[in-house]
Amino acid sequence: MNADLIIAIPEISLFTLACLVLIVDAFSNDPQHLWTYRITQASLLLTLILVINAFPENTVIAFNGGFISDAMSATLKAFMCGISFVVFLYSYEYLKERQSLQGEYFVLGLFAVLGMMIMASAYSLLSVYLGLELLSLSLYAMVAMQRDSDSASEAAMKYFVLGALASGLLLYGISMIYGLTGHLQLSNIAETINSDAINRSYLVFAMIFLIIGMAFKLGAAPFHMWVPDVYQGAPTSVTLFISTAPKLAAFAMAMRILVDGLFPLVADWQSILMILAVLSMGVGNVIAIAQTNIKRMLAYSTIAHVGFLFLGLIAGTVSGFSGSMFYIISYALMSMGAFGMVILLGRNGFEAEMLDDFKGLSERNPWFAFIMLCLMFSMAGVPPFLGFWSKWFVLKELVASGFVELAAVAVVFSIIGAYYYLRIIKLMYFDKADSMTAIKSSKLMRIVLSVNGLLILFLGLTPNALMSLCLVALSG
Repeated sequence: MNADLIIAIPEISLFTLACLVLIVDAFSNDPQHLWTYRITQASLLLTLILVINAFPENTVIAFNGGFISDAMSATLKAFMCGISFVVFLYSYEYLKERQSLQGEYFVLGLFAVLGMMIMASAYSLLSVYLGLELLSLSLYAMVAMQRDSDSASEAAMKYFVLGALASGLLLYGISMIYGLTGHLQLSNIAETINSDAINRSYLVFAMIFLIIGMAFKLGAAPFHMWVPDVYQGAPTSVTLFISTAPKLAAFAMAMRILVDGLFPLVADWQSILMILAVLSMGVGNVIAIAQTNIKRMLAYSTIAHVGFLFLGLIAGTVSGFSGSMFYIISYALMSMGAFGMVILLGRNGFEAEMLDDFKGLSERNPWFAFIMLCLMFSMAGVPPFLGFWSKWFVLKELVASGFVELAAVAVVFSIIGAYYYLRIIKLMYFDKADSMTAIKSSKLMRIVLSVNGLLILFLGLTPNALMSLCLVALSG
């Protein structure tokens, strides 16, 4: 077998299995879509096993420089598959309860994961764009799946139009970089920039378009307009998916373009990312305070967390990049649990989307009130939870790189942001419940959500294992 194909076996397997799921669902008459769901989950597990089994000891470049297999790509792919597995489990519970199961959700989800994996291993601007568009097109369709919902249709239209605009800007930046350097492969672009044969101002102009495209996909301010509307308007199962694994892919995209391709322009992109980071932390944390819908609040929370993610990249060191990777993995785990709780409290005909729906949860179910407390404390950055260490590692590297003022601004915004997380804890423990309706869900959903919440606490008590993994992934 061709050596290039062997390197891409996880992607090829996932593509084949996604097509199999599509065929099985097309010929299935089961309203529960049980086999579609089972094969989807088996596909993710098999892909995860293949990724771990083929974990590269050395960096290998394949497909004429368009694909790279290294420790960072393998680590991110493993987390993408694992997180997506849990997301689909939560989603199946949500869709089954509301009798709105559609096999297309899982088919599109698998193709979205494939797009993420391509982005993680992209070593050419063309393969970055290919992975991004496969992911984006799948997400547009997932948001619009509930055709009877006006809010979902509106969210899908906004997402599609703004996404198309961002993709166009990104493609414009790619074409300019290619026109200036004559290369699409990231290492060749870096070498050409280092040679000082090209006017730097032209390169910076092209780079701005690339950063705008990335900022949109991450949901950074001022390119965040789609995030609150899509998070609130889309079905919770889709919002859950968008808020987790795709963030890892967006981080991979930022690393590939900025670090592997444009690192010679580090001083220029650092200054741009500083503006985006401050705007994202400010817009996200301040506007989140005024929200009464938890999905919309978590959307602004996402914008704020993206600002923190940029801080590690701004540091410009391997440790800083590792801190950002640690941060985005931590955020995906926290977001997965938070939206899992929204799904748990909802039922057919009732969406637990308002903050007031969490009132008196400690009386209704003390255990899941504790799980939500772990998740909210972690997002707020309270020790010893995982979210504290994700902020700590990023800020530590930022200060070590000399950006003390920026770190101080980040701490101030983090303190402001703690308010809206603590408000949910106050509602759960100090307010009376409007209704004492029992929480109905499967035993598996309860177990997995409990493990999700406890994992945030466990990793917070032992953060070095995950941090070491991120350092190894980016030091190779």
